[in-house]
Amino acid sequence: MLSNSILEKIESLPPLPKTIIEIEEFRKQPNKEAVDLLKIIEKDALIISTLLKISNSAMFGFRSKVETPSRAINLLGINFTISIAIGGTVQNLLMTNLEPYGINSDDFMRASNISSTLANLWLSKIDVDLKEDIILPALLQETGKFILADIISNEGKTELFKTKIASGASIEVIEKELLDVTTSQITANIFRHWKLSENLINMIEHVDDISNAIPEYKKRSQILDVIKTAAHVKNPLSDENIEKAIAKATSYGFDTKILKNAIQTLQDRLLDEL
Repeated sequence: MLSNSILEKIESLPPLPKTIIEIEEFRKQPNKEAVDLLKIIEKDALIISTLLKISNSAMFGFRSKVETPSRAINLLGINFTISIAIGGTVQNLLMTNLEPYGINSDDFMRASNISSTLANLWLSKIDVDLKEDIILPALLQETGKFILADIISNEGKTELFKTKIASGASIEVIEKELLDVTTSQITANIFRHWKLSENLINMIEHVDDISNAIPEYKKRSQILDVIKTAAHVKNPLSDENIEKAIAKATSYGFDTKILKNAIQTLQDRLLDEL
């Protein structure tokens, strides 16, 4: 059960912009055409700038500069473009100081983009439909941290929270201990408030509590857990977090060879940024 302060925070969130509502409606269509998506996102300068910035990051490894939204859609694919559009807008709406987590909004966005790119690299070798399903929640699943960071700060628990993180305890355990709720639960409730798809909500809601996942969504929640662990917001793709992610993937019965190859590919690309 969410506390009144958390519920009030969620209920006072600004509504989603018209562009995002249009994109969400477009996302639900069985037959999606790139030209129709382009018409929607061209109305929003923030989405265009975010899309071009991310398209030109090293993690995608495109050979030449991406200068137009139509080329970005062509290279990234419709679902990846949708994820970037929704992800960038959601982050902008929630813009809160993430100091309790020891990161800033740029760190958060980088970890989110690493998550969705890892989902793409890993799952494209396993199941293309599953990949298309997972890219958006992989990008958005940590959204609840913006609300929780605000609550932690308002309750004067920032230093305590940071000390516990520094001690090596997992973020989910600390959130549960200090706030009696975790990021995945908050994220699901934010998306419920915004009336985003139940499919998205059900995949995310129990990532921090897999034993309570809805059976038909359990595998997807497990995949999101592995991705979130590898792309940890504070140290994405560190040796320690990769090791933890591989251990989780093994316990869930996934083929870790494909996952390791995807992680290596992404690490190689990110080295090019340095």
